Amino acid sequence: MGLGYVFLYYFSMEITKLPEEILGGKITLAEQEDIKNGKYAGLISDMKKAMLDNKGVGLAANQIGTDVAVFVIDEKLAEENKVPSAYFNPEITEYSKDSDELEEGCLSIPDWYKPVARSKKIMFKAIDEEGDKVKFRARGFLARVLQHETDHLNGLTIRDRTKIKS
Repeated sequence: MGLGYVFLYYFSMEITKLPEEILGGKITLAEQEDIKNGKYAGLISDMKKAMLDNKGVGLAANQIGTDVAVFVIDEKLAEENKVPSAYFNPEITEYSKDSDELEEGCLSIPDWYKPVARSKKIMFKAIDEEGDKVKFRARGFLARVLQHETDHLNGLTIRDRTKIKS
């Protein structure tokens, strides 16, 4: 492993912050065959480490400057809800009318916490890190995290979701 790899690896772990352009655009979908073949295994591992290092509960690929539609969530949250911890090409297909407003923060907007309204329940579908399609109903904190990270991959941040922009 040469110095170039170590240098690149270190900087790939940095969190991309607003106003970086990659946070404001829709991200490229991943090919299911590439996922199955393990093309993104290193990326998933790096993202999980970056999320933990930065004390996050979720992290989208564009938050580390990578243009691929994938995000990871906290392992404990995934285990508690019996769902995967990595999601490619996520899509929310249904939102409940019931919503609540809770304070959210974002690794890409340090020290900025504001109330964000989110649906209490969602229907969610994606491809897991093994390349299998998953579909489930999520509620509560899990639903909030999935909505937040899916927003990232669609070019939205919590600033776009709040009435207070500063």
